[in-house]
Amino acid sequence: MKRLVQLCLVLLAGLILLPLKTDAQNKKKRRKGDAVEATAAVPEKKSKEKTIEELTKSSRPIDGLFKIYRDTITGDVQMVISEDQIGKEYIHFAQIADGVMDAGRMNRGSYKSSKIFKIEKFFDKIEFSVQNTSFYFDPESPLSKSKDANISEGLLESLKIEAHDKEEGLYLIKANDLFLKETLEQIKPASRPGGSPTDFKLGGLDKSKSKIRTINNYPENTNIEVEYVYSSPSVLNRGSNALADGRNVTIKVYHALIAMPDNDYEPRFDDPRVGYFTTQVDDQTSTSATPYRDLVHRWNLKKKDPDAALSEPVEPITWWMENSTPHEWRETIKEGVLQWNKAFEKAGFKNAMVVKQQPDDATWDAGDIRYNVLRWTSSPRPPFGGYGPSFVNPRTGEILGADIMLEFVHFTNRVFYDKVYEMASLEEPFNNNATNHNDFNSYCSFSDAMHKDMMFGNSVLMASGASDFEMERLKREAMLALIMHEVGHTLGLNHNMKASQLFSPEELANPEFIEGKCLTASVMDYATLNITKDRSRQGQYDDVTVGPYDIWAIQFGYSPFKTEEDKIKLLNRSTEPELIFGNDADDMRSPGKAIDPRVMTNDQSSDAITYAIDRMDLADDLLKTAKEKFIKDGKSYHELRRVYLLLSGQKAGAANIISRYIGGVYVDRAMAGQDGGTQPYTPVSLNDQKRAMQALEDYVFAPDAFKVSGDLYNYLAMQRRGFNFRSEPEDPKIHKQVLTYQKNVLNHILHPNTLQRISDSQLYGNEYSISTFMTDLNNAIFKADIYGNVNSFRQNLQIEYTNYLIKMLTGKQKDNYPNNVKSMALYNLKTIRSMASPTGNIVSKAHKHHLRTIIDNALKELK
Repeated sequence: MKRLVQLCLVLLAGLILLPLKTDAQNKKKRRKGDAVEATAAVPEKKSKEKTIEELTKSSRPIDGLFKIYRDTITGDVQMVISEDQIGKEYIHFAQIADGVMDAGRMNRGSYKSSKIFKIEKFFDKIEFSVQNTSFYFDPESPLSKSKDANISEGLLESLKIEAHDKEEGLYLIKANDLFLKETLEQIKPASRPGGSPTDFKLGGLDKSKSKIRTINNYPENTNIEVEYVYSSPSVLNRGSNALADGRNVTIKVYHALIAMPDNDYEPRFDDPRVGYFTTQVDDQTSTSATPYRDLVHRWNLKKKDPDAALSEPVEPITWWMENSTPHEWRETIKEGVLQWNKAFEKAGFKNAMVVKQQPDDATWDAGDIRYNVLRWTSSPRPPFGGYGPSFVNPRTGEILGADIMLEFVHFTNRVFYDKVYEMASLEEPFNNNATNHNDFNSYCSFSDAMHKDMMFGNSVLMASGASDFEMERLKREAMLALIMHEVGHTLGLNHNMKASQLFSPEELANPEFIEGKCLTASVMDYATLNITKDRSRQGQYDDVTVGPYDIWAIQFGYSPFKTEEDKIKLLNRSTEPELIFGNDADDMRSPGKAIDPRVMTNDQSSDAITYAIDRMDLADDLLKTAKEKFIKDGKSYHELRRVYLLLSGQKAGAANIISRYIGGVYVDRAMAGQDGGTQPYTPVSLNDQKRAMQALEDYVFAPDAFKVSGDLYNYLAMQRRGFNFRSEPEDPKIHKQVLTYQKNVLNHILHPNTLQRISDSQLYGNEYSISTFMTDLNNAIFKADIYGNVNSFRQNLQIEYTNYLIKMLTGKQKDNYPNNVKSMALYNLKTIRSMASPTGNIVSKAHKHHLRTIIDNALKELK
């Protein structure tokens, strides 16, 4: 019993102690759990944010306007933006470092756009946006408060901030996308509708192959050269021989990020009486009918001595001749640049232009925007013979830099395709694969025109047995004129296509009178070489100094005027004959375009009709002896073929010049009440229009207009090269060539704009009526032979002209012709039908049946 009681007591004690122990253990566990829970509740400490130093530890720093870090392993770039750069404006400028013409004028030295961009911070991003500079708001006007209304800026890129140095106020961003994509500038041309599927096309931008080649950083600009690679797995057209592989094409581009100039530059505003390149700006707070504040492009020239009538500039415009410049032309090129000092002296500056030679061991590249360089290339497909672009500050118009690109083709006898206007190039009638660009808004093509004139001049001199000295004189004068022209562009001047009106044909044929002069009012014209019909009266071939207009224009652009009245007084001289001006806006190159025939390329003298007739006579005379003069034993006949094309092409060009006087209207841009000013519009006189019509009849439309003597056509053979005749038969396409030249004239004189102008201008002085003109044209094309035998040239012309008349009545453009023009077209068609009785030889009868049939079918369609 006693043991039983003891056992019960032990069990009872165990039962009592068990919950206490369990509770104690649970408490112990809870305390441990509480500790775990407490630890879990405390947030983990964030990893330390990486610094700029850490993110760039494998990179090489490149100090300058924008500090760049370049990774030494991957080549990736990062850029540092400082807080004092946020909210500021900068200038971006792009230039082609190297490219290919297959891609569309992507050639070395080609300038792209210059634009203003602003850097902004938006939360955790740095943004780059293009600023709109097209409008001005007077800050004193309440309207200026709404200056941003309905005006779009362009957000180029928004990049994440990778690191922020708060103490130094610096932000780090990855910059690959800023440069390796077409972010800052569109490089690949946009596709144009209507192109052939077999045309050469760039592939897509391949970011994996594209690379940043060089980075040059300076305090005022950051320059980055990018190699863009455009790839396509397969192409129909592999491009020209300039492309090693048409599937992978490289275009190298310089991008320059430039600090906004902080100087005392004073903008100057454009005037329609003088021709400068401009940045167009509209004053949105003006009530004027012409609220223009267009900024003239000019350099920031300042006198060292502001009080002196003639002073050297604080900083001259310095030109460097690239070390690639042929030695024999360096002195001529230097002379061409320095000729402009004559103009600057009249504006008050001595030695404004300086020329230096780039050493052969120079450490700087010609593409460096800090240097203005006269550069040379010898391209496989030359885009021009010379090109003189500049880039500016879009806010002010200040020119910041310029280059002049020169092509060796200028000195060769290679046929150089015409890229200016819709007129057959020298090769095009014989070669369906010829290229014809129409891009004169973007490029100066003076060198193109001069190159053909040079080849023509060489042919004339060779045929006349000129000495080597005379041949060199022609080249030197032409090079001097080319340099002066292109330098003029870099000073801000645009073309003056009316300047050739200065001297008469008689004066230009007087060697003593023209010696040492500019043969036109301005070197900014496209005047043809002065090659006299009478070879014994040959004097100067081209301009050897700047002209009176050039001096006056530089005075307007660069003189530090003391008062506004002084500037107006200078501009009011615009009515002086030697200051005549008309630029590409009035240009008559394209059929039906513009109205003033004096504003034309490749014309010459105050009587361009007579001068053009003399040029055609000279070409005809040379054609008579071309076979004897240009066939050389042991050589192919390619040289003769080239000369034939040059001479017949000169005739075609002269005919185009003459055609512009029909329906032409002279334009005077003098201001109202200006001394010497006339009415704005004065139609070309009846006498001159009739002279022009007679010249076209004799030299373009007549049965023998393009007749050549003997068996010349039998010798117009190209030299075979490989398989170059595979595209089409090699025989010369004579009829196609002649008809092309004739169509060029018809395209203008029968253009809706020309016929509309002939009709309208009868209301304000034109005495050459639509009825008289269209009757004269009908007679010129039919009267000489319609009653007898019609040769094959005239058959082509008569059918072509008849189809023109039919198109006026039934074609897509019929609504663009005035009713009185359509009435005369119908009248002429019926006249032709009545004239085309089936007489003459069999082919002539067949031709006349053809005429009657197409006219009958057209008349049925009108019923």
